[in-house]
Amino acid sequence: MADSSFDIVSKFDKQEVANAVNTAAKEIANRYDFKGVGARVELAGEVIRMEANTEERCKAVLDVVETWLVKRGVSLKHLDVPEAGPRVSGKEYKLDVPLKEGISSENAKKITKLIRDEGPKNVKTQIQGDEVRVTSKSRDDLQAVQRMLKDADLDVALSYTNYR
Repeated sequence: MADSSFDIVSKFDKQEVANAVNTAAKEIANRYDFKGVGARVELAGEVIRMEANTEERCKAVLDVVETWLVKRGVSLKHLDVPEAGPRVSGKEYKLDVPLKEGISSENAKKITKLIRDEGPKNVKTQIQGDEVRVTSKSRDDLQAVQRMLKDADLDVALSYTNYR
């Protein structure tokens, strides 16, 4: 019998992100607490750009965007929010939040080590660029690995593709 396998990836649905940002922009335009503060949000490629006239309003815009991302099923682990917070640009506060995709090499090593140490013994892992392939003869073992990774507290959003 051939081995079963799946790939562990970290990707987000670009259309869902665009929908969440557009819905957040509509909410910000209509909410009374954002009237007259110059609050805006837009998606520019792989970066969500937010601006407002105070630092607190800029953080509130980020909160609205995060709320809509969660409602659309996009993990907040895809956001790379800067530690410093909003930056001053003239009279405006701006916050650029890049979107992260792919598994970094150190996270891939953490995932493979976790599977090796705590997963079923006959499961094999292989790092392939920004993905990790997991193979085994038993599909039950592969499902056990998926459950284990779902319960693990990793700092990257994981999804599973090419389940064969």
